[in-house]
Amino acid sequence: MVNQLPNDQDHTDVAAPARDSGSSAKKSLAFAKKHRIALIVAAVLVLVLVSTVRHFRHSPPSAGGPGTGQAGDNGPVPVAIAKADYGDIQVRIPALGTVTPLATVTVKTQISGILQTIAFTEGQLVRQGEMLAQVDPRPYEAIVQQMQGNLSRDRALLADAKLDFTRYEGLVKEDSIAVQQLDTQRALVAQYEGAVQSDEGQLKTAQVNLIYTRIVSPLNGRVGLRQVDQGNYVTSGDANGIVVINQVQPITVIFPIPEDNVPALLKRLHNGTPLIVEAYDRTDSGKLAEGKLLTLDNAIDTTTGTVKLRAIFDNADGVLFPNQFVNVQLLEETLQRQIIIPNAAVRRGAPNGVVSTFVYVVNNDNTVTVRPVKLGVVDGERVAVAQGLNEGELVVTEGGDRLREGAQVVLPGAAAQEPAAGSAGGTPAAGGTPAAGARPTGKPAGAAKSSHRSHNHARPPASPP
Repeated sequence: MVNQLPNDQDHTDVAAPARDSGSSAKKSLAFAKKHRIALIVAAVLVLVLVSTVRHFRHSPPSAGGPGTGQAGDNGPVPVAIAKADYGDIQVRIPALGTVTPLATVTVKTQISGILQTIAFTEGQLVRQGEMLAQVDPRPYEAIVQQMQGNLSRDRALLADAKLDFTRYEGLVKEDSIAVQQLDTQRALVAQYEGAVQSDEGQLKTAQVNLIYTRIVSPLNGRVGLRQVDQGNYVTSGDANGIVVINQVQPITVIFPIPEDNVPALLKRLHNGTPLIVEAYDRTDSGKLAEGKLLTLDNAIDTTTGTVKLRAIFDNADGVLFPNQFVNVQLLEETLQRQIIIPNAAVRRGAPNGVVSTFVYVVNNDNTVTVRPVKLGVVDGERVAVAQGLNEGELVVTEGGDRLREGAQVVLPGAAAQEPAAGSAGGTPAAGGTPAAGARPTGKPAGAAKSSHRSHNHARPPASPP
């Protein structure tokens, strides 16, 4: 029994590590199941990182890198150019305007009655005097007939009174009646004359009311949506009326301009010079109509420092609509023989340490020079150059972001200069010895292609070794 104790102890010591190992394996398996997604994401990231590093290590250098002479930092830059030339440019005053009808009328009935007929279509163009609606005329026809009867009665009484007055005059001369009776008859004649005049006035009023039963358009214009339906009882006190008419042919645009432009504008108006006004859409890209300046307001708005102007447009095609917002261009004058370039050619910066506007001028050797310029009037996509540019010079309009003083450019229609033999691009030199750091191509130098640009000549290829 005493000799078995060490054996049991040894058995226990051997089994303990086995149990610990099984427990660790279970814990590792549980950890892997719990963090399975995180482990997968980490593995994917490692693979992506390794692939990226291998790609950049083994990828060849770019064909447009430095020293290739093709669209690299040291190579010529393709650009678009324009020629500075003399031309006329217009001085314009931009503004935001509102289309306003020349006249706006709310058509109302002037009498009371049942609206019997609606004779217009909503949105219709109507002419002055054209019928719009009809109020029931029968009550007013009866009133006219009644007034005519009263007038006829009073006219008969007046005629009878005048006959009696003539008769009394003869009797008074014969001293057959008293003079007082003649005076009474004279007053009766005057009374009937007043009654006749009153009847005539009432008859005219009834006739006018009968005319008002037929409602007509007071001007040429476009009718809006009707404010009352047929069959309703209408009166002259209705606030909305029957319909609103806007005169749209011609039509006007009201717009403000700064007070600084008023003196020159008044001078041209007093000289009788017509000023052209153009209306553009909200994007200021599409021209809607062209008119002329009609008048300006009689005072400057002190809160905004502007004065309102009214321009008139024929609007024959109806493109201008009441209360429409439009961009307005007032043509103040036209400057002649100005050096004009596209607005895209002008750049702003500090090429010489001073903030200014400048252009890139293309030289005869296809290099560019930074030229500070002083701008004049801007007219849309064109701008006048007051100082710094001569007629016929070429300026860069596109591609200037990659240029600097003395940079080489490729003009439109000319191919970029390819590297010539013997240049520092890795091709063999004239003696057949490759340049330092050049990679052998396996082709003789005479097989290298050569091209030229305008005003530039490529170096002739070296002879084969």
